[in-house]
Amino acid sequence: MSAVQPSRSAQVDRTESYGVEPAVEPAQSAQSAWGNSGPLCLIAFAAVTFMISLVNAGGVSSAVVPVIISTGLIFGGTTQLLGGLIQIRTGNTLNGALFSTFGGFWIVLAAYLQWFSKGVPPAQAGHATGLLLYTFAIVAAMFWLLSLRTTIASMLALSNLVLTLLLLAAGNYGGHTALLHIGGVTGMILAGQALYMAAAEISEYAYGHSMLPLGRLNGR
Repeated sequence: MSAVQPSRSAQVDRTESYGVEPAVEPAQSAQSAWGNSGPLCLIAFAAVTFMISLVNAGGVSSAVVPVIISTGLIFGGTTQLLGGLIQIRTGNTLNGALFSTFGGFWIVLAAYLQWFSKGVPPAQAGHATGLLLYTFAIVAAMFWLLSLRTTIASMLALSNLVLTLLLLAAGNYGGHTALLHIGGVTGMILAGQALYMAAAEISEYAYGHSMLPLGRLNGR
């Protein structure tokens, strides 16, 4: 999952942030009170994405899935959801919608795998998972369209998110192991992209200036 950046004209009288920012600047007091939860959301997304992608790519046995479910439910899901709500509280509407959506996605996926998948007939299990992934691929595509005037890093990460979800959806729906393995590889790359953007945001606050370029796009 990734964060996106607005045009330079939207950034008035504040320290630059590489998270998703709205056109309207929130009150500085609210930002100071809550801080920027964007890096935390990106790290939470990256951690669970890397874990499940490593399984999909065949790097580790699927026997470790229970630890991925717990990580997805608590860290990738709940932490990211709460972080997204903080983003909304501080006025970062797009960032909040993005992180809350995919925090909810990880909660839904973990809950389905742990408790609800048993109610799906075995012959339809792949279809059920594929339906979930196809749905969120469409949602991710919407966020990709909203990132076209933000940063190159955000556009690439969201493009990869859409690609990964489509590969995994098709792999599960049609029972194509090769697609699942490819989706696992693209998912690990996606995790790296999310960590890169998290590091870019944290370095901005830690050092007072950008250490890692994101390729800001300032088109109107």
